[in-house]
Amino acid sequence: MKSFKKYLPLPAPPEEVYLALTKPLSIQLWTGAEVEFTEEAGTEFSYWDGDIVGKNIEFIPNKKIVQQWYFGEEGEPSIVTIKLHEDKSGTSLEFHQTNIPEEDFEDFKAGVEEYFLGGLADFFEE
Repeated sequence: MKSFKKYLPLPAPPEEVYLALTKPLSIQLWTGAEVEFTEEAGTEFSYWDGDIVGKNIEFIPNKKIVQQWYFGEEGEPSIVTIKLHEDKSGTSLEFHQTNIPEEDFEDFKAGVEEYFLGGLADFFEE
């Protein structure tokens, strides 16, 4: 199992970034696809018409989101932690995921960088 961590600077305050990550209409705008999402621990979610599915674990408004992303039935849960750090340009988003299956790592990393983080970057582009 592997882990992936990346920082993404965004030109918006943490409050706006948090809303973009937790409100279904906002998520739909930056993903460009259907989404099912409720900002409540214990609820399941779906991005990109089911390409990414999982369960919401924890929300600390404007600071942190913790989710479990599903990679089939085997192994330990894959945990995604998104932390929002205020900085001089707006927000530094910290994306950290653990327990990514070795065989899925390169495809997963490319997809997260292009679609998830890339979509957010495009959404907040000045």
